[in-house]
Amino acid sequence: MTIKQSALALGILAAGAATAASGASISIEAAGVYNTQVNGATEIDFESGDCGSATCSGDYNVVQGTAGGQHAQPHDFPEDNQYLTVPYEQSNGSAALALGTTANYFGLYWGSIDDYNTISFFLDGSQVGSSYSGNDVLPPSGGDQESFDDNRYVNFHFGSEFFDTVSFSSTQYAFESDNHAYATVPEPGTLALLGAGLLGLGMRRRRT
Repeated sequence: MTIKQSALALGILAAGAATAASGASISIEAAGVYNTQVNGATEIDFESGDCGSATCSGDYNVVQGTAGGQHAQPHDFPEDNQYLTVPYEQSNGSAALALGTTANYFGLYWGSIDDYNTISFFLDGSQVGSSYSGNDVLPPSGGDQESFDDNRYVNFHFGSEFFDTVSFSSTQYAFESDNHAYATVPEPGTLALLGAGLLGLGMRRRRT
């Protein structure tokens, strides 16, 4: 097989890996990590008072501080920090964050993670994968407002699946979050395949 043929075969294999549905995997950063660790991700910190590069709709507000019975400042954030709370005007509601692009990675600092908080992902109006409650992310989720036990940076990696909208819903006050981040990142399996293929091409070239 020539180098050109090997490169073509490698491309076909990589394309096959990229189109295979892999579902979402969830990872949680160590206590005290407040921002995404994904290089090149677009971040929304809500400090402008709105949703930055994305568009928000639904029952939400960008707030600061704590309002008893409505929303609580994520743990260890300064009181003047602005963050997203869902719902805002009633105790049961949802909001959508339209990214304006597609991504396969999303991260957020999830404050006081509760079992009645739910996050979902959509592409062109159709749900991608499952919905994830606080218990799916950090079981058992206790909703502690003043502890790193229930306030952590959470990452959702979808691999070959993409989304363009993220939905936040809560059946009680409230789903608080900050430092949202989104990106398109390569799949680990695809990177390994490409690396192995390039190594093979290099070895073959040395032999010729």
